[in-house]
Amino acid sequence: MLRRAVREHLGRPCAEVQLCVSEMVGNVIRHVGEGTPVVVRISRRAGDRTRVEVTDHGGRALPVLLRAGGDDERGRGLALMEAVSLRWGVRQEGGRKTVWCEIGRP
Repeated sequence: MLRRAVREHLGRPCAEVQLCVSEMVGNVIRHVGEGTPVVVRISRRAGDRTRVEVTDHGGRALPVLLRAGGDDERGRGLALMEAVSLRWGVRQEGGRKTVWCEIGRP
């Protein structure tokens, strides 16, 4: 449902943006808690870039890039996001955390 909403917002399919949004929101659910309110922002940037931001109030649970092994069932979300994005990061402000990434136009 989330990926479909992103596609509808963009007016076209964009697998990279859909993947990043679902991974970031999934991390909030797993590490901060189900039902945690989030704000998702998708904006166009100069140079045909798309910026994705997911903000929540779980400022203490920061994402960590893991190198999952072949048998690991978890730990690949941020690695996938890093692979499809040009850059990504985390910003903390006033008890809120925003995870963001920028994706180039395919």
